[in-house]
Amino acid sequence: MSKELNPLLLDINRRLFKSVYFLCGEEPYYIDLISDKLEATVLDENEKEFNQTIVYGKDTDLASILGLAKQFPMMSEYQVVIVKEAQNIKELNKSADADEESDVAPDKKANASAQFMQYVLNPQPTTILVFCYKYKTLDKRSALAKAIQKNAVYVEFSQLYDNQVPDWINNYVKEKKYVIGPKASFLMAEFLGKDLSKIVNEINKLVINLKEGNEITAEAVQDNIGISKDYNIFEFQDALAKKDILKANRIINYFAANEKEHHPVMITGSLYNYFSKILKYHFLPDKSKFTAATALGVNPFFVDGYAKAASNYNTGKLKQVFSYLKECDLKTKGVDNSGIANGELLKELVFKILH
Repeated sequence: MSKELNPLLLDINRRLFKSVYFLCGEEPYYIDLISDKLEATVLDENEKEFNQTIVYGKDTDLASILGLAKQFPMMSEYQVVIVKEAQNIKELNKSADADEESDVAPDKKANASAQFMQYVLNPQPTTILVFCYKYKTLDKRSALAKAIQKNAVYVEFSQLYDNQVPDWINNYVKEKKYVIGPKASFLMAEFLGKDLSKIVNEINKLVINLKEGNEITAEAVQDNIGISKDYNIFEFQDALAKKDILKANRIINYFAANEKEHHPVMITGSLYNYFSKILKYHFLPDKSKFTAATALGVNPFFVDGYAKAASNYNTGKLKQVFSYLKECDLKTKGVDNSGIANGELLKELVFKILH
């Protein structure tokens, strides 16, 4: 969880509100979380009808937003103005170069960006103005960005790395007062990717019929999220680690026949990460389970699997494997591919890895 999130949510729960919130970055889940929290907390249901306004960036501009923000609440301590999809507001996308150009222009009536900067410096104390600026950040060199960072609540939320997702799932489930097994969190991360909103929705569905403290099992994940019990990336990696030729070929044939659900680019990416950890394991000075787990960034549950794989793939073979993966990845993207189907490329890749 983002380090900025807990203090921010704690202040909202304590009703210690700020006048302007600018929430941005590549991870939209946290932006929505804070925006929804403010939407639910600041006003009661009776106050919302007259004092809560939600607008969308593609349908508005800064001048209109400022007009709303400068209004006074009706029979309420606050009014709330939430700007969703704020990344679509043109004035917010102004670069530092544009600032410099405006400085040499003749002195005219202040434009919307300048007016907004003035508002940030001296906001309406009875208005809580929230910008949800998703998938990107402001140009921090611009005067507008500097003013927001200095005088408003400005938070950037970065997207997790792939190897951080299982731990994020574990922590979220723990906060919900349930337990999830390492295989289950791995499967969720591999199948759902880094889309935290989708992950949260699936977890919330999984715990509907669970008692507090119970475990979300790998079987439950497979049954409810649509992951095949036999044909998934976990079982595939396990087959390669053990050099189980029959099982590995059975799975890759299934992947090849179901390319929409098992895209070659995702498969080669997962295998690259997997074999990178095997290589790293070879060079660990301390291969004890918990030390190795920390070094590899995995749950200790998986360390025995990496140890087994390392015994089957020496460093020389791993060097070849990385070469095969790169070649396959490029060909599935159309580079130096003389019309060979992706499924056939994957089958060839598996043959080369196993022999």
